[in-house]
Amino acid sequence: MNEASVGFQCGNCVAEGQAAVRQPRTIAGGAISTNVGAITMAIIAINVAAQLVVMFQGGPGQSGLFEWGAMWGWGVAQGDWWRLLTAAFLHGSLMHIAFNMYALYLFGPQAEHVLGRWRFIASYVTVAVGSSVVVYLFEDPQVATVGASGAVFGLFGLSLIYLLRTKQSLNAMLILLVINGVISLQSGISWQGHLGGFLTGLVLGVAFGYAPKERRTLIHIGTFVALWVLFAAAILWRTDVLIGTLVPGMA
Repeated sequence: MNEASVGFQCGNCVAEGQAAVRQPRTIAGGAISTNVGAITMAIIAINVAAQLVVMFQGGPGQSGLFEWGAMWGWGVAQGDWWRLLTAAFLHGSLMHIAFNMYALYLFGPQAEHVLGRWRFIASYVTVAVGSSVVVYLFEDPQVATVGASGAVFGLFGLSLIYLLRTKQSLNAMLILLVINGVISLQSGISWQGHLGGFLTGLVLGVAFGYAPKERRTLIHIGTFVALWVLFAAAILWRTDVLIGTLVPGMA
């Protein structure tokens, strides 16, 4: 028996009562976590580990990045589709990874809190791949691209929609987007990756923020499926174009 304010209750009765209570959810339908930021820190740890491995293999030069999974159009066209994801965990320099991990540290936990653990994981993978898909479509296939910045821009997109949905001030976010937009246009920066991640984040943000509560899960799943189908179609089309260019006579 458990002592209560009105006497005693049996253990089974307490357990049944707790099971009947609906667990609180975030605005996006995610479960309230007591360990917010754990997934973000795990992603940061994977990035740091990948950087160390590449450095110990001879430095983060072109050869090392190619070997470990840089986003490279010709490679994807010839079957290395995994580069669309692995590129988001590789960086060209210590400054590069430091900047991206700091941005992820700032924005990741908030997105993780709003989305919940599993939605956050699915969203991060999706914005990372969405970033690479736009790189694949519009970047020179001979150019290698690496970095988590596309995924970070995806978090920017998610955060922007969240601020709109909750009617919070957009001033700081808009200033941040303008600054990073200008940086994205500089030489050596992949504006394609930034744009792809940001647009993917916006789409997911709308689905998470505005889906009716009674159909929330169905709409979320449908949005993920639609995005991945779009990614697949874009990848197949671009692959067909590149292979046709590589091998004369192929359509």
